[in-house]
Amino acid sequence: MAVQSKKTSITKKKRPEKGLILRWRKTGGRAQNGRITSRHIGGGARKIYRIVDFAQGNMDMPGKIIAIEYDPNRTAYLALVEYASGEKKYILAPQGSQIGDEVVTSQNTPITLGNRLQLKGIPEGTLVHNIEIIPGQGGKMARSAGSKATVIAHEGGFCHLKMASSEVRKVSQECFASVGAVSNADYRFTNWGKAGTTRNRGIRPHVRGTVMNPCDHPHGGGEGRQGIGMKHAKTPWGKPAMGVKTRKRTATNKYIVQRRRKK
Repeated sequence: MAVQSKKTSITKKKRPEKGLILRWRKTGGRAQNGRITSRHIGGGARKIYRIVDFAQGNMDMPGKIIAIEYDPNRTAYLALVEYASGEKKYILAPQGSQIGDEVVTSQNTPITLGNRLQLKGIPEGTLVHNIEIIPGQGGKMARSAGSKATVIAHEGGFCHLKMASSEVRKVSQECFASVGAVSNADYRFTNWGKAGTTRNRGIRPHVRGTVMNPCDHPHGGGEGRQGIGMKHAKTPWGKPAMGVKTRKRTATNKYIVQRRRKK
C-alpha cells in the first residue's frame, strides 16, 4: 500500500532547538597535515549541526511534531518531535507531514505516515525511508530529500526492497523503517541562480581538465579548444575516471537481488 501524502511546509523563523545542536570547525577539505584530501571544498556560510535521531528508539511512546525546520546540512527537512515524556528530538520529516501529527515507534503500530516499525510488519507496496541495515544500528538508507524504497516481498527472514536506483536489496525483517518518503522532494529542481550561492554552500570552483596544461592534468594541452585527446577519461592522477567499479564493500553483494539499471 502506497502512502499518499501532500506537500510539507516548514516552520518560518524558528531557531534550532537548544540541546540538540553542535558546532565544529570546517576543514576546507584538508587533513590534519594541512594537505588537501578532498578538492573543491572551502569557505561557505557558518552552519549549526542539528543532532538527528535516525534510530528513533523511544519505543511505544507517542510523539507530536511541534515544528518542521530547514536544515542547512542536509537536503531534507527536519521534524522536531516532542514525546510524552517531555523529551524533544529531531527526526527526518516525512513528505506530507504537518505540525500536530503524531508519530510512534513500535512493533505493532498502524501503517500511517511517519510511524516507524519493523519491516516484517510492513505490507508489500508500502513506501519506506530511513531504513536500518543492521537491527538497532539506526537508519542508514533512503535519508536524502525525496528518497524512498518500496517493500516488494517478504521471504526467508528478509524483506526485499526496491531502492530509488532500481536496485532490489534484501534487508533483515528485524530492521526498522519509517513509513512514507522523505520530505522536500523538489530539492533536485533547485536553481542556485549564481556562482556566489554555490560558494556560500562551501563549494569552490571546479576547473575542467581540458583547459589545463599537460603537467597539471592528463586531459590538458593542445592548441585552442581541444578534446581530452584519449579514448577514455582519466582523473588528475591518471587513473580511469569512467566505467570503473568503485564499490569496495563487496561483502554485502549476497544481499543484492537485482542490480540497478545502467544508464
